[in-house]
Amino acid sequence: MTGIRLTAPEPGWSIDADVVVIGSGVAGLTTALRCVAAGLDTVVVTKARLDDGSTRWAQGGVAAALGEGDTPEQHLDDTLVAGVGLCDEPAVRTLVTEGPGAVRRLIDTGARFDTDESGDVALTREGGHHRNRIAHAGGDATGAEISRALVEAVRTRALHTIENALVLDLLTDAEGRTAGVSLHVMGEGQHDGVGAVRAPSVVLATGGMGQVFSATTNPPVSTGDGVALALRAGAEISDLEFVQFHPTVLFLGAGSEGQQPLVSEAVRGEGAYLVDASGTRFMTGQHELAELAPRDIVAKAITRQMQLDGTQHMYLDARHFGAEMWERRFPTILAACREHGIDPVTEPIPVAPAAHYASGGVRTDLHGRTTVPGLYACGETACTGVHGANRLASNSLLEGLVFAERIAADIAGRRPARTEAVHPEGGPRAALLAPETRTTIQRIMTRGAGVLRSAESLAAAARELEALHDSAAGSGASDGKAAVPGVEAWETTNLLLVARVLVAAASARAETRGCHWREDHPDRDDENWRAHLVVRVGEDRTLAVRRTEGSDFDPVRPD
Repeated sequence: MTGIRLTAPEPGWSIDADVVVIGSGVAGLTTALRCVAAGLDTVVVTKARLDDGSTRWAQGGVAAALGEGDTPEQHLDDTLVAGVGLCDEPAVRTLVTEGPGAVRRLIDTGARFDTDESGDVALTREGGHHRNRIAHAGGDATGAEISRALVEAVRTRALHTIENALVLDLLTDAEGRTAGVSLHVMGEGQHDGVGAVRAPSVVLATGGMGQVFSATTNPPVSTGDGVALALRAGAEISDLEFVQFHPTVLFLGAGSEGQQPLVSEAVRGEGAYLVDASGTRFMTGQHELAELAPRDIVAKAITRQMQLDGTQHMYLDARHFGAEMWERRFPTILAACREHGIDPVTEPIPVAPAAHYASGGVRTDLHGRTTVPGLYACGETACTGVHGANRLASNSLLEGLVFAERIAADIAGRRPARTEAVHPEGGPRAALLAPETRTTIQRIMTRGAGVLRSAESLAAAARELEALHDSAAGSGASDGKAAVPGVEAWETTNLLLVARVLVAAASARAETRGCHWREDHPDRDDENWRAHLVVRVGEDRTLAVRRTEGSDFDPVRPD
């Protein structure tokens, strides 16, 4: 345990539970529903409203071997290829074998997937898949439908939920075991201000950290809060250098920042082409699957073509779909494009890569357990070993479903006793940043640790990030600004911590693999780098990076 905490008032209220789940996406709500079904007193804490997480933005669908002729073994093979030698095979096997059942249980919960003429779940293809195995809903609104079904189930079962609440830090007992979390509730209600949920099991399902970059498909709430909390609690973080940049994000102009509209991979799965300004396809000949190659390959190809042509975007051409197919199959994307003055029915869509998904996160075992006793992680917050160096399309929702069920089963089987949280006086505090520093962090990361990286760019990013950290810690840096504890300052502080870890890991990995692209080390180096990078933060706030002996995912042993 590091003992590091955010600078915040002491909790002014508290409630007790068996389990507290942080996050309300597919991972968090599935965990909560399964825990309640097992008779556990469960509280859900979410940063905004129950349906405001990353899950509802998912367009493509859920990957599972549901179709005739498809098998979990084939799904496993595609996942391992996409992960470029760093997937943990037992974790992937767990995902693909338990996945079909998890999807069927999601349907039983109330999720309504699109069906074909015979009434079976309709399946399509996305990048890296050799089979049609992507189940979708509402054409291109799969995440919204899954979120609707899970939120409705949570409300029907009257789960105790605390909305508009930012989790702050892990609470522990005298033995160092998990004893709950502190949190800040924004606005008036049953709970207000800083309080605590005291529980012996805490599940982090806070989603991603895409807001660490200037342009991302992630919603504004994705500030890496779960990963930052875990780091301060002493947990290990793995594979954080592998940030997936989605190849086809709607290009809104040079310098556009914040959440950007996604153009789902499913559009290419249905037959759209990537072309340059002259209308020439450039993915043919680069990979056997052409436009349906794994995301890292497509993102790199687009970036290379942009460099060759001296442009800031390429085009996705799906005019041959016709108006009826666009309106039926991709109504959300069609509306987003038209909102920005582009009509995909009559013109190609300008696209460019943007930050999309963190393949790494809080290191867990096959039951979601982290290296801190009683602390679990699930979904994009976690690193189960499933994704390796590059996530296969539509495996993310499936991972959330499968490992949420496993976490709930583990907690129900253990049923740890509630213990008293210890509130140490003093102790190290995280250096609090002023909210206006957020944009500075995002631009540093986009410039130095984006799609293209090098020793020089990463070193520059590391220096700038450390300067911000030292300034906030009171080292006397000239641009330091005093920060007042509050939601925006806490979010910015979390972003700085995950940015430092990401840059440290990306600097150490001197190769190109998956979605980590080093211009100065353009080749994959299995002899030296078929291994994982694991990071911890020390009591003095410094980062310790270690490399595993090989590609196998080290056993997770809670301290």
